[in-house]
Amino acid sequence: MASSPDRGEGLQRARTLLRNVRAALAQPGHAQQRLDQIVHLIAQNMMAEVCSLYMMRDADTLELCATEGLNPAAVHATTLQVGQGLVGRIARDGTAINTNDAEKTPGFVYIPGIGEERFRSFLGTPLQRQGHTLGVLVVQNQSTRLYDEDEIDALELIATVIAEMTDAGVLEDLQSPRILTDPKMIRGTPAAEGVAIGKVVLHEPRIVIANPVAEDAGAERARLSEAMEALRDEVDRLIAHDAMDGGPGEHHDVLKAYRMFAHDRGWLRRLEAAIDSGLAAEVAVEKVQTETRARLQRTNDAYLRERLYDLDDLANRLLRQLLGMPPPGPDDLPENAILIARNLGPGDLIDYGRGPLLGVALEEGSAGSHAAIVARALRIPLVAGLKGLINDAQTDDAFIIDGDIGRIVLRPEPQVIGAYREKISLREQEEKRYAQIKDLPAITQDGVTIDLHMNAGLLSDLPGIPMSGATGVGLFRTELQYLISSRAPRRDAQAAFYSKVMDSAGGRPVVFRTLDMGGDKRLPFLKGEAEENPALGWRAIRIALDRPLLFRTQLQALLRASKGRPLSVMFPMIADPAEFYEARARLLAERDRLAARGLDMPEDLRIGAMLETPALAFAPQRFFELSDFVSVGGNDLMQFFFAADRSNERVRARYDALSPSFLSMLRKIVEQCDDAGTSLSFCGELCGRPIEAVALAGLGFRMLSMRPAAIGPVKEALRSSDLMRVNAILASALEEGRNPRAEITAYIVENLPHQAAQEMA
Repeated sequence: MASSPDRGEGLQRARTLLRNVRAALAQPGHAQQRLDQIVHLIAQNMMAEVCSLYMMRDADTLELCATEGLNPAAVHATTLQVGQGLVGRIARDGTAINTNDAEKTPGFVYIPGIGEERFRSFLGTPLQRQGHTLGVLVVQNQSTRLYDEDEIDALELIATVIAEMTDAGVLEDLQSPRILTDPKMIRGTPAAEGVAIGKVVLHEPRIVIANPVAEDAGAERARLSEAMEALRDEVDRLIAHDAMDGGPGEHHDVLKAYRMFAHDRGWLRRLEAAIDSGLAAEVAVEKVQTETRARLQRTNDAYLRERLYDLDDLANRLLRQLLGMPPPGPDDLPENAILIARNLGPGDLIDYGRGPLLGVALEEGSAGSHAAIVARALRIPLVAGLKGLINDAQTDDAFIIDGDIGRIVLRPEPQVIGAYREKISLREQEEKRYAQIKDLPAITQDGVTIDLHMNAGLLSDLPGIPMSGATGVGLFRTELQYLISSRAPRRDAQAAFYSKVMDSAGGRPVVFRTLDMGGDKRLPFLKGEAEENPALGWRAIRIALDRPLLFRTQLQALLRASKGRPLSVMFPMIADPAEFYEARARLLAERDRLAARGLDMPEDLRIGAMLETPALAFAPQRFFELSDFVSVGGNDLMQFFFAADRSNERVRARYDALSPSFLSMLRKIVEQCDDAGTSLSFCGELCGRPIEAVALAGLGFRMLSMRPAAIGPVKEALRSSDLMRVNAILASALEEGRNPRAEITAYIVENLPHQAAQEMA
């Protein structure tokens, strides 16, 4: 579409201003002279009475570094905290503010001596590059008016160029060098298990773009087109090459979604528009990515925020294509490398591969991100959500990553390194002990067999069955296949995936949990209203029953996948027996319908429920009699029983699974299932701890399902325990209303092999 004459004139003025600013930044002399010239040029071109440039002094503070129109004495004497005033809000939120009355705008702060009180109109935009906020650029006028679209675009373009040139070092003589030597520990989110000691490698080294302004938009478009084709070819090759162990799985679906972004025409149109405004292709890529990042970070949709990391990965790849740089790989990593990044897409992590990569630490991201899925498939420790990490980490810093508990230690002191080396050594010794018993059954000293199953959600998890000594999969999470798709997976694709899961299990039992979405897991294609308390909202079986087509498609896929083999299906988050009855009836109806069409149905169909709400513990006996099996979901059950958010450390740690009240409810569940002859299991974090696992077995649980790495220590503790003795400890404690943890711990330590007892003690 052709630009209007006014719009075209505004674009030409912006290009002229870009060239003048670039020339000013390239002038010899002190950085302060260049900044003074820049704010003068911007004010003159935009007919603004004030133009001011604030730069980040540190992670929390902005400093007025140049101004045209305000008190010159305020330069380098005026500071604002991030979030303070309109300028601080822009730095915090990463978005522009345009107002015709600054004093009446929420967040305004009056700063004495700066001289801006008479200027009512205000337009400010952040200086950003690669997700970093470098400063804020502001223009002001005395008249009451809103700045128009051309003026906003022009200021954003100038901010982009200043950010590029600043990051390239043209203002280094204004900035003090940062020398960080102090140790620092940061807690984040454990996303992939493992512990490692290594050295920092920064994923995003500084890319210097010598000339951010382009004279020939047509030539830049041609460069972009060529680089985009090369990017798409690169992504296709990435998908075609199987860099993972364990065969095809969710990580391949992740990459297909990733390819979809690479072919997005809307992304290309935004890049071309940025080039037309006068930017070089590389700067256009960074400008569009900065805008996309700001937009996605404001959304409440967790799925869309996670896609930001894929888009960052693609933008970085496109930049490398434009600059003729090869993609990262194992050869780029030194020995003992731990990769540090603001975020990481799945493609880059696969490029690095295992090699010398010991771990990954991310400032953003989550356990459900695409990078985390790939890291678990590659068995690389990953910790996400490490706020402030990028600002503190430096290349070659000593670094400890603990993916088991979600903690990193930067520049650790010698005694901390020694403690972690001991932990790694003990872990290696443990693995040798567990390897010796992995093929032995978990039979207690008094002859009771406990089935130890593993939890899974990826095809690449299933080799962990024989490796860990698990006897089956007690919980297979089916929602991951949905989370990585932009639309509901088709029935045939689901059926093929579930069939591969059963094939990979090698005849061992697999319990498929139907779609458990909602809460902290949002489906990208299923729109719902924002909820104040999503953990208690529209989730799991409630969504399934309210969306019959979605539910029916999954049930049909599970039935078709069985191909005559035994099939176990479990419904999550049952709060009312009526929900289980309805879900069970729908599954049986689909089985009968498909059987009538001549399809090979399961030889044995077992239908169960997850008991995750206290309400279901008090269900009538008919529920337990009609259920083929019940699995206690310990994580959610404890959360709802104690009214304590399990993701909130301030309240979660206050409550003990071995408290008399919680144990009493568990004992009631055991008795009801025993009376009904219903199989009972316990699933979740609790039963992956030896003390809790022995207590649960003492209560009467005969099947426990946990993460694969927990099976070894739990089996060792069970094989050393006499459940009659454990039951006696529990009965005495419950009768007297006291917590039996200390007694059970002492009993286990007394009976474990010497080395294992020392470790537990």
